[in-house]
Amino acid sequence: MGKILGYYVMPHPPIIIPEIGKGEEYKAEKTIRALEKAADEIKELKPEIIIIITPHGPLFRDAISISNVPSIKGDFRRFGAPHVKLNMNISMHLTENIIRHADEMNISVVPLGKNSVREYDVLCELDHGAAVPLYYINKVYRDFQIVHIVYGLLHKIDLYRFGMAIKRAVEEDDFSVVLIASGDLSHRLRDEGPYEYNPRGEEFDREIIKLLERVDTKGIFNMNKDLIEDAGECGMRSFYIMLGAMEGYFVKGQTLSYEGPFGVGYGVLRFEVQKEAEERQFLEDLKAIRQRELEERRKNEDVYVRLARESLEHYINEGEYLKIPDYIPASMLKEKRAVFVSLKKDGELRGCIGTIYPITDNVAEEIIRNAVEAGVNDPRFYPVGRDELVDIDYSVDVLMPPVKTSKEDLNPKRYGVIVRKGNRAGVLLPDLEGVDTVDEQISIALKKAGISEDEEYEIERFEVVRHS
Repeated sequence: MGKILGYYVMPHPPIIIPEIGKGEEYKAEKTIRALEKAADEIKELKPEIIIIITPHGPLFRDAISISNVPSIKGDFRRFGAPHVKLNMNISMHLTENIIRHADEMNISVVPLGKNSVREYDVLCELDHGAAVPLYYINKVYRDFQIVHIVYGLLHKIDLYRFGMAIKRAVEEDDFSVVLIASGDLSHRLRDEGPYEYNPRGEEFDREIIKLLERVDTKGIFNMNKDLIEDAGECGMRSFYIMLGAMEGYFVKGQTLSYEGPFGVGYGVLRFEVQKEAEERQFLEDLKAIRQRELEERRKNEDVYVRLARESLEHYINEGEYLKIPDYIPASMLKEKRAVFVSLKKDGELRGCIGTIYPITDNVAEEIIRNAVEAGVNDPRFYPVGRDELVDIDYSVDVLMPPVKTSKEDLNPKRYGVIVRKGNRAGVLLPDLEGVDTVDEQISIALKKAGISEDEEYEIERFEVVRHS
């Protein structure tokens, strides 16, 4: 019977590769020393296979991807060091067993192979989220194969269940395995970091490290969603899978290092299997958490959000548009306004459709129409499925009439923008994450309209009343 000998959380900043950092890497010396220590421990464990879960390979919204080829290559050309290369052999046997167990549990997995470019327009290669940890392990230990997994944007419970599928596949065979959850913590610890500073980044890092050390699965799944989103992390989904792969074990966690030298939190943690336990029934507890989250969201909905949600749910379940419910106040039936409806799933945009000017008789009808359009007809996404409805968060922006303006009078936090050239127009809502300057706002709107920046165009601005 196979066994997972140990688990590790490892960050993946390319700058800690000496050929890339060129001296700057020692600003993250604690992280480097901890990764070297972890590599030495893995050498002592002598695993035949290392399973590595990474955020930075081919990322699917509706599936987990797993490399299903005999070997996989990667280098650091994107970071100025194309001569630093890795070539890893993949355990095809364990990979295929994981795929089979995931399929039996109705978890979507995309096997990537030689035809992945033609089939999915992605390369099957070793990404830096896997390559950085493996670089340090390879310095002291090479007698192993890997399983290369890129998490998908699935619900956290499905990611946990995928971790359970990994554990079942390992135990079915005689392999000895180490599992690495690759992921950085907050990317918002400083203004000079990759994202704008947010004081909640430090709060997130303290909280997640404390919970990981205790292997507090319920605590991690109960973490505040706004805190996670404000932190700008990339490791949580790796952690959800790792926790699922711990199901049935008593595990002790320990932090080997933590620091945030470049505005990004780097945590290196080890998890030692103490003993096997009776099967822990966390999955049922996690499903209960999901149900409580849903009930809490619905309890706090205002009438605009409730109407958007019920509109999409009714259309997907019944195949027809919702009739205006009795609870809609008279003000929404008398007022004509343009409306945008935005959908998010696990913090990621899942659809957004709206109108610049009202095209129906009232705000209520505008919401009903655009909620369905956002869920079913946004060309950037496949239609929302029935099983996804429980995980969708809604926001409704009611637009005030636009007015002509100039670039100097814009403010991306307060005003949305419309750019026009002839019959081409692009619109962008205000106060969007990652849009912090007027230049960014106009550039995105121009691209949406198909207008080049050197053309003459008109600018309008508008305010919104946001319901979320």
